[in-house]
Amino acid sequence: MESTPIVVHPPTPTGGRRVAIQGHVAGIARSDADLVEFLCQAGVTVHSALLDDETWVKWRGGPAHHYAAP
Repeated sequence: MESTPIVVHPPTPTGGRRVAIQGHVAGIARSDADLVEFLCQAGVTVHSALLDDETWVKWRGGPAHHYAAP
């Protein structure tokens, strides 16, 4: 299992990034707002710096906050 609780996978060919929370797929985020919504639905308390906190969120295969197709 991933040591980071939230994993944002590389952008898909059609845009958006798969999001996994504690190993379970939450959905495809197309923006930070989508990502925050998935986290809230999973019961995660989101604070302003959470998405950039490497102990909580691992951005794979692309820059953080970038959701466009490669």
